[in-house]
Amino acid sequence: MRETLAPLLNKLNQLEPLAQEDRDAFLALPFRLKEVEAGQVILDEGSDTPSCIELLAGFTYRHRTLRNGARQIISVHIPDDFPDLQSGLLGTAIHTLQMLTPGRLALFRAEDLQRLVFERPAIRNALWRETLIDISICGEWVINVGRRDARGRIAHLLCEFAMRLRSAGLLEGDSYELPMTQDQIADAIGLTAVHVNRTLQEMRRSGLIYTERGIVKVTNWMGLAALGDFNPQYLPIEPDRG
Repeated sequence: MRETLAPLLNKLNQLEPLAQEDRDAFLALPFRLKEVEAGQVILDEGSDTPSCIELLAGFTYRHRTLRNGARQIISVHIPDDFPDLQSGLLGTAIHTLQMLTPGRLALFRAEDLQRLVFERPAIRNALWRETLIDISICGEWVINVGRRDARGRIAHLLCEFAMRLRSAGLLEGDSYELPMTQDQIADAIGLTAVHVNRTLQEMRRSGLIYTERGIVKVTNWMGLAALGDFNPQYLPIEPDRG
C-alpha cells in the first residue's frame, strides 16, 4: 500500500523538501481505496466531509449549481491532486465534487491528516503550498471567465491543462486527453456549448490545435499561448517550450 502514495509523496517533496522521517510518517498514514465511475458524485455541496481525498487516477471537477439549474465548473483536477482538501479539514463540502472519468481515490480520515500536519511541519508546509496553488489556479479561472473573449478563454484552458498534465508526466509530446465534453467546457468558461463548438472549429482552422475523440494536439504552442494570454507563473512548473 505504501507504493500507492509514492507519487503524491514525490509531488509534496517538490513543494517542500521532506526528511526521511517525514516521508515515513506520510507513508504510514492510514487510508482506504475507492474505485469510482465517470459522473459519480464524490461530495455533495453542504455534506459532511470526514475524509480528505487524494485523486490517484482519473479526472474530477468541482462545481456549483444555481437554483435555475445553471452550473459553474470552478476547477478540474488531475491525478495526485487533493481536489478538495479544504472541505475535508473544514468538515463540510464547499462545492460538489464529481468525476469526469472513471478513477481511483485514496481517502484519509481528516483527523489523521490534521494530526500529521501538527506533528510534521514540513508536511504541513507542503500541503499548504498545494492549497495555495489551488487558490492561484482558481483565481486565474476567475480572470479567464471575467476578462478574456471566447477564443482566449478556451486557449488559456487548453494551455493550462497541457502544462499541468506535463508536470504530472501525463503529456505525450504535444498531445493529451481532455476528458471534458463541450457542455462541460462551456460550464467552466461561461459560454454556451454551441459557442464552444464554433470557437474550437475556428481554432482548428487557424492551425492552433488538432482534436480527435477527446485528444487535443497543440500544433502551435506560441500562437495558442498568445491567444490565451497564458503565463504559467501561477503554476508550480518551469516552462521550457519554444
